[in-house]
Amino acid sequence: MALVLVVDDKDMLRDSVGGTLGRAGLEVATADSASAGLAALAKRRPDVIVTDLKMPGGTGIELLTKVREFDADLPVIVMTAFGTVETAVEALKQGAFDYLTKPFEGDELVIAVKKAIEHGRLVRENSVLRRGGQAGGAGGAGDGPRGLDRLVGSSAAMRRVKEQVLAVAESVGTILICGESGTGKEVVARAVHELSPRSGAPYLGVNCAALSESLLESELFGHERGAFTGAERLRKGRFELAEGGTLLLDEISEVSTKIQAKLLRVLQERTFERVGSSTAIGTDVRVIATSNVDLPRAVSGGSFRQDLFFRLNVLPIHLPPLRDRAEDVGLLAAHFVERFAAREGRAAPVLSAGAVEIMQRYAWPGNVRELQNICERAVVLTRGGSIGPEVVGPWLGTGASGGGASTGGAGASRPEGTGHARATPLHAVNGSAGLGGGAAGAGLDGPSPATGLPRGFAEPKPGPADDQMLVPVWGRHLEDIEREAIVRTLQRFEGHRQRTAAALGIGVRTLGLKLKKWKEMSLVEPTL
Repeated sequence: MALVLVVDDKDMLRDSVGGTLGRAGLEVATADSASAGLAALAKRRPDVIVTDLKMPGGTGIELLTKVREFDADLPVIVMTAFGTVETAVEALKQGAFDYLTKPFEGDELVIAVKKAIEHGRLVRENSVLRRGGQAGGAGGAGDGPRGLDRLVGSSAAMRRVKEQVLAVAESVGTILICGESGTGKEVVARAVHELSPRSGAPYLGVNCAALSESLLESELFGHERGAFTGAERLRKGRFELAEGGTLLLDEISEVSTKIQAKLLRVLQERTFERVGSSTAIGTDVRVIATSNVDLPRAVSGGSFRQDLFFRLNVLPIHLPPLRDRAEDVGLLAAHFVERFAAREGRAAPVLSAGAVEIMQRYAWPGNVRELQNICERAVVLTRGGSIGPEVVGPWLGTGASGGGASTGGAGASRPEGTGHARATPLHAVNGSAGLGGGAAGAGLDGPSPATGLPRGFAEPKPGPADDQMLVPVWGRHLEDIEREAIVRTLQRFEGHRQRTAAALGIGVRTLGLKLKKWKEMSLVEPTL
């Protein structure tokens, strides 16, 4: 519901205007002076301000000027009994959206306010789209799947996830989505937004691991003109652009302690300050955070604030790894094959039962993202009408016949009677996890079957026997397993970060950030 802030020193007029707007289905807040109006604005940003022109202690023009100092796009309607051309021109020059002369009809007021609200919405959506976000409503997701239709799978684990998504979507509480890399945390976040009452408002996301501290601070909170070198104009942050909608903080564990403190304040007080400003700005944004690391352990290690963790972990959702819902692999693969075939303008090839069987036995260290990469490759490289085991088998470390996993390969089957995948040799993880980035960089030939690296990369330095390279999964923290896998791969490539990142299927910057964090925590050798 749109919020209108009515500023007037006369109680009767405030009540009359507020009553008229309330009956029109609008939420109304009131203030009896310009200073009180600014204070209300700091607590929560309205969609439009309706202010009197003549007030003791500060005129409507003065209020308009102060509003423009920190939000040039907020529509302001000025009303006055002194309806001269001069005052109207002055108000419009200062940036007023419209001008009403008392006495005015209730319909005239409602029409002007609704027109201002729509104007503000369009301006905000244009700003969102220019910044690469999604504005929600018709301007966002297009004709693709929405809501629960985004979540493919019928396993018991996915049914539980869908139930959680439905349960939290109607709430306004903060959500923390946890799970291994590639399990679909961003997809779940978007589904929550689309099922929520905020679905028509902006949906924005920020990858916290991809930006330096200073850039992330400006991206989240905005900055004033002249706040630092290069700040040539005022810039609104994501908390302003996502007003009334949803903000996704992806990889929240990578945020510095300084930014953690500012995020805590936003979640507690619903206000923030732009970089270079001391003016508090109210915000109404639902925050969804994601993490692929053990945040309670990060809290224990001192790298993540405990109070921020408690503020984020209000409505937790845990996404299971793909190896724990193997029965969904066939549905997911068929979904991806159909999608990529449509993109290529071709009829979708049929996944054979043998190919699906091989996929279901594979451990999927890269989870759904890795399956998506495999399906895209299969669609691009397959010219026939079906995708058989001879196509996907070599990529998953199995024979072309699909008769089982090769010795020590990444396609090792699950031990009978357990819900865990068998420990995967590190060289096999390197080959599978690097499929997404490697294939794109190597053309249609794909990666080398021996190493999983894009063709053109040097072979890795010979390492110990496969059984010595095993990374046991059960009984260990995910972060420890990840760190060991990265360090061993880095050692095999003699410290070459680009080759290591390609082998693991991650970005070089992501690798560097992880190593930097581990060095600061004295968890790895400083020479790495």
